Amino acid sequence: MKFKFLIAALVAASAGSAMADTFNIDPNHTYPSFEADHMGLSVWRGKFGKTTGTVNLDRAGKTGSLDIVIDAKTIDFGLEAMNAHARKPEMFNVEKFPEVTYKSTALKFDGDKLVGVEGNLTLLGVTKPVTLSVNKFKCIMHPRLKREVCGADATAEFKRSDFGLNYGLPNFSPDVKLAIQVEAIKAE
Repeated sequence: MKFKFLIAALVAASAGSAMADTFNIDPNHTYPSFEADHMGLSVWRGKFGKTTGTVNLDRAGKTGSLDIVIDAKTIDFGLEAMNAHARKPEMFNVEKFPEVTYKSTALKFDGDKLVGVEGNLTLLGVTKPVTLSVNKFKCIMHPRLKREVCGADATAEFKRSDFGLNYGLPNFSPDVKLAIQVEAIKAE
């Protein structure tokens, strides 16, 4: 009897993992952007131009994972002088820390709808928990690619000073708002 239970458990476990789909982040449709207050006068906004990673999603089991790598050198404020300054050691220090990463620890669902991701952000070599709120999530059969594509709009907030990015404090607020548009293509 124990043997039959073990076989049934293994079959159920392998069937559950077979339900997970892998999606590759589409770098042409994925742009993490951010904003921070500048002395109460204006809001500075920027984005990163190159993001890679994978999403594993088991919609039936309401589980999955997210593994994102952002190329810190692609920071873009829309002003090259600011971009060059942001890459220097006193800010993003891209020579020493060329990547910003986010690795999920849990996906959160409300019924069948993905509504959040808990995970760890690593910036300047410091890793801290950051929770993403998923404001929009949708998957479609892409008419041109003939594969499933999922997209999301996610937001988060954190204190950059928690990661050692202290440049300009207190004139520039330590509070950062993230807005992330992402699309991912189902792996073949």
